Parts: sequence; structure tokens; C-alpha cells
Amino acid sequence: MSTSEKSGYHHGDLRAALLSTATEMLEGGEPFSLRAVARRAGVSPTAPYRHFKDRDALESALAVEGFRELLAELGGGRGLPVSLPDLAEFAVAYVAFALRRPALFRVMFGKPCDDADDERVKAADALHELMTDALDHVVPDADASALATAGWGLAHGLACLYLDGKMQAASDEEVADRVRSAFLAITSVGS
Repeated sequence: MSTSEKSGYHHGDLRAALLSTATEMLEGGEPFSLRAVARRAGVSPTAPYRHFKDRDALESALAVEGFRELLAELGGGRGLPVSLPDLAEFAVAYVAFALRRPALFRVMFGKPCDDADDERVKAADALHELMTDALDHVVPDADASALATAGWGLAHGLACLYLDGKMQAASDEEVADRVRSAFLAITSVGS
């Protein structure tokens, strides 16, 4: 065992170090494999296999971290929204996350959830549950689950349109205004 492997493994949490390294590589546009992540983290090429059976497992763990981060940003310690404009801020935060963390966002949504990966399924479900709870709180007489799916679809679609260059804006505020407007236009139809 090399000195760098010993110090890398014993001074902290290897799994967290590998995830952090993989995130840096992902966001830096570098292709990564378990070997590349191990090399960058300063551990042996076999060390990642203690925590991830293959690259897909590492990507799934990154997706879980991304879902948790997004969920924390949507919750933001502000409690459930009390109005449709408050709810529109969920969509704004969702799109802002996607534009700020595009590579992670694509990993989160680039593959279907595998029922064999409980953590990824739970993390994705938690996002839908937050939207359902928020909509149920704001519009208690509506089908909150259906509205949550529609709201998520709208926010996700807008995020992808911006990420893919189909929509452009001069500033983050212009993006936020467009997302708010679209969300409020759809949720006010039929009101």
C-alpha cells in the first residue's frame, strides 16, 4: 500500500473523498472511470471498489448526492410555500441548480432510476414528495401528485432548454423571471 493511499484512506472518509473527486472531474468536463478517480484521489486503483462495484454505482452515488443537494436548496429552510408565487420559486431554484451544476444535473437525470438502487430511488422520490406536499399545501383541493408531476416537468423542461442552448438569457435574473412567468402562467390557467 502506498503512502498516499494510506494517508488518503486514513485521514478521512474514502467514499466521500472519491465522490468529491468524481464531482470535480465531472464538473471539470473530464471523463472519469474508477481508476481515474482513484488516481486523482491518490489511492490505489482498487480502493474505489470498496465502495462502488463499477462506474455506474459511482454515478448513481453522485446522482443521490445531487438529489440531496437540490432537495436542500428547494427546501432552503423556508418551509412549505403558501402561495403560487412562492411555489414558482421552487421552479426558479430547480432551474438555477441545473444551470449552476449542469454536469451533475445530467448525471442525476441521464439514466432511469433502478429499483435495485434504493438510495437513488428514494432521493428522486423525495424530490417528488416535496413538490407534492408543497402543492397540497398551496392548492389543497387539487390533485397534488398530478400538479407536482406537471410542475416538475415544466421546471425540468425549462432547465433542459437552457442547458441545450434552445433558450438563452442575458442574466440569471432573466432566467428566473422567465421561469416564474411560465410557472405562474400554467398554474393560473383555469383559476
